Amino acid sequence: MMSYKKQITRFLSLLVVFVGVTSCFRPVAYLQNKPNYPVDVFYENQRPERPFDPLQDLEIKGEVPLMRRQWDNGRMLSRGNDAQQKELMLARLTIQAKKLGADALVAVRYTYYTSMTDNGYVMTGLAVKYKHEYENSAK
Repeated sequence: MMSYKKQITRFLSLLVVFVGVTSCFRPVAYLQNKPNYPVDVFYENQRPERPFDPLQDLEIKGEVPLMRRQWDNGRMLSRGNDAQQKELMLARLTIQAKKLGADALVAVRYTYYTSMTDNGYVMTGLAVKYKHEYENSAK
């Protein structure tokens, strides 16, 4: 027979899992490694040191089915996309920015949600063009 303390701990654990599976998640996940992208990348809490002009907001979004490793015996084991999927999304976003003539992506943000069958994701960023140094000295 479980002690009262163990029963409370187990109940709270199950409650956290239930709330986690049934609610919408919007965490921000930053990539740890530094791949070489065609433009500079700055996450939402970072800013380039150089002045810039905004070009266009960019967005990549979609849904993918849960993978077997994320779902087992009716339990959610992990959520969101793995690092490779995030890098691929960021690469696609930086290519879009480069096609616009951007030098950088700023305010890059990755969010996701998980349903019973799918992972949904959105990655956004602002494509920007750096101002040239001679423009700053003329002002």
